[in-house]
Amino acid sequence: MIRFLTAGESHGPALVGIIEGIPSNLPLTAEDINIHLSRRMKGYGRGGRMKIEKDQIEILSGVRFSKTFGAPITFMIRNKDWENWGERMKIEGDGAGIGKISIPRPGHADLIGYLKYRFDDIRPVIDRSSARETATRVAMGSVSRHFLKACGIEIGSHIVALEKIGYPDLEAPSEILEHLVAQGGEALWKKADESEVRCLDKSLEVKMMARIDEAKEAGDTLGGIFEIIVTGLPEGLGSYVQYDRKLDAQLAAAIVSIPAVKGVEIGYGFANAQRPGSKVHDPIILKDGKFSRSTNRAGGTEGSMTTGMPLIIRGAMKPIPTLIDALPSVDLKTMEPIKARVERSDVCALPAASVVGESVVATVIANALLEKFGGDSLEEILERLPKR
Repeated sequence: MIRFLTAGESHGPALVGIIEGIPSNLPLTAEDINIHLSRRMKGYGRGGRMKIEKDQIEILSGVRFSKTFGAPITFMIRNKDWENWGERMKIEGDGAGIGKISIPRPGHADLIGYLKYRFDDIRPVIDRSSARETATRVAMGSVSRHFLKACGIEIGSHIVALEKIGYPDLEAPSEILEHLVAQGGEALWKKADESEVRCLDKSLEVKMMARIDEAKEAGDTLGGIFEIIVTGLPEGLGSYVQYDRKLDAQLAAAIVSIPAVKGVEIGYGFANAQRPGSKVHDPIILKDGKFSRSTNRAGGTEGSMTTGMPLIIRGAMKPIPTLIDALPSVDLKTMEPIKARVERSDVCALPAASVVGESVVATVIANALLEKFGGDSLEEILERLPKR
């Protein structure tokens, strides 16, 4: 099975990751990963950090002659901003003369991390809890999604709503979405990437960008809802027999592990909670001699197992807590009320969060696939997959 670890700080020398369990003989190059790292950096409302960095992967192990060979894959993403932070983020020394941060930002890990680990400076919390860490997870998820694509499974995403601006009932019209999903998840993400806010509806895109401009002018931030769709899935990934084997639970955990994501649903989970069962459950039909569903309100799973329909997962991202018009806080040195510290940040990172969402979902799906059809090499797995 695939497992991974990330390491590194936002302003340290580099981000590092190690991923184990990728089958052998999967064609893989740095560009297969860099394309998604680049996508993560884009989006209307991003801050100054994205003007500094140009994330590129350096593969250090586990790939030989552009193919995996079953060994752990190690990689590094260098932080260009390290050049500006070398003194403040030194590996050695005692930090003498470096100003310590004592004013926590509401909504961040600052205060609780400072108290939990008994620091005398909030900087270690800021740097490790930063969403910069998601660059590493996008890189690792890109390896998993490359494996999935070799198995005929594709992942895409788009923005459903930014603040209150979105589709009626939070469902993209079928004429916009269905033909893209029929082409596969890759067609979806490529079409969404044509928009600076990754919205498929041009009229909503204009309104979203205008709202981001308003928030920036007011020193505020914005969140919203993104939707991930996985196509090409076979039936029966996941299980109902034990809580920790439920695919819905694993997907939900992956999505809420993304910084600032505070809600998740499979299919139209929250809307379905307000409808009668006759308007929620998907009738079972025969299509070309095979079982199918006439609708997909469940979002591609029943009993926490894939049905063969497109898998739909949504994440709700709260507004980023770093506000230019800072909220009230307390100075931990003086214990006096004070405005929160302002750290460089984005006005809106929702488009980037949707790309991160694609990546974290990829490893969950890849592991579910390996559990059911696993093997040591790509060829062995492809032999075991059902013919489609």
